Amino acid sequence: MPNIKYCHIPVLLEPVIEYLNPRPGQNFVDCTAGGGGHAIEIAKRVGPDGRILGLDLDPGAIAAVEANAKAQGLNNVIFVNNTYRNLIKIIHAQFSHPINGILFDLGLSSAQLQDRTRGFSFQADGELSMNYDGLSIKGPTAAGIINNRSEEELIKIFKEYGEEPRARRIAGEIVRQRKIQPITTTLQLVKTIKSVVGQRQDKKTKKPCSLKGQGISRTRINSIRGNPYTISVQGKHPATRVFQALRIAVNNELENLKQTLPQALEVLEPGGRLVLISYHSLEDRIVKNFFRQESRDCLCPPSFPECRCGHKAQVKIITKKPVVSTDAEVKANPRSRSAKMRVGEKI
Repeated sequence: MPNIKYCHIPVLLEPVIEYLNPRPGQNFVDCTAGGGGHAIEIAKRVGPDGRILGLDLDPGAIAAVEANAKAQGLNNVIFVNNTYRNLIKIIHAQFSHPINGILFDLGLSSAQLQDRTRGFSFQADGELSMNYDGLSIKGPTAAGIINNRSEEELIKIFKEYGEEPRARRIAGEIVRQRKIQPITTTLQLVKTIKSVVGQRQDKKTKKPCSLKGQGISRTRINSIRGNPYTISVQGKHPATRVFQALRIAVNNELENLKQTLPQALEVLEPGGRLVLISYHSLEDRIVKNFFRQESRDCLCPPSFPECRCGHKAQVKIITKKPVVSTDAEVKANPRSRSAKMRVGEKI
C-alpha cells in the first residue's frame, strides 16, 4: 500500500460534540475512526478515566489514528482494525465498559480517494478495486463486478446503489466493451461511461427560479440576491453515480449498516446517543427509517385492532430534521456539502 497521508478534516465536528456531549469518565465508540478527527476530540474530553473504542476496516486509517493519538499523549483510546458489522463481538472481546455514545461517519475518506491503488477516484487512473480494507483478495472488486456480472445485474446495481437514470445504457456499453477488452482500470471505466452520457450528466445551466423551497440556506439566498433571477447549477461528473454504486456493492455498505444499527442500539446505555453522518440518500434513508421504527411502541398494521408485535420504543429522536454543514464549513471542507447528521437517544 502506498504511503498516503491520512489528513482527516472531521465533518460536522462541532455538532457531533454538542450532541454526544462527552464528559470526563464516559466511554464512546467511533465505528468509522478514519484519521481520528472525531475520536481524538472525544478522547480529550472524556479524560484519562474515560475510554474510546475506534474501529476501521482500513489498516492505513488505524495506523494513522494510532499515531495521531500517541503524538497527542492520549492513552485512553483503543483502536481495532475491523468492520463495524462485528460491533457486538468486538465490544464483548475488547471493550468492557458502559457505552455512552456511538458515532458513525459513513462513506469514503479523502485519503482513500487519493490512493490510486484503491480505484475509488474517477479523476486518476488506477486499478478497479474499491475495497475499504485495501486487500482485494479478501472479497469482490469493482473490476470483478464490471467484468463478470450479467448485464441485468449491472443495471440493478447502478439503479439501486447509484440511482443512475442511464443504468441500462451504461450497462449495455460495459458488456459490449468488455467483450473486446476487460475493463480493469478506473479511466477505462470512465471512458466507457462518457461514451454513453457525454462529458457531464447535467450541464451548467442558468434559468429563472424561485429560491424558496430549493434546499438553499438563507445565507446563500442573500448572497444570490445580487442577481435574484438566476442560479447556476453545476453538473456532476458522469461517472459519479456508477462509482458510488460499485463502491457500495463491493463493500456491502447498505446491508452492513442495516445489520449494525440494531447492534449499536443494543450496546448503548440508556440515555446514550447514537450519531450518524451520511453522505447520500440511500444511507440517510436507512438511518431515518431505523430511528422512526425504533421510536414507536407498535409496528403492527393500522388495520389490526390491537398490538400483536409487542414492540416497545427504544429510541427518542433528537434531531427531527438532519443537521447539515454551515456555509463556512462547506467552504473550508467541500466534502461536507452532502453530509446529513441524525441523532437518536436510547430510552
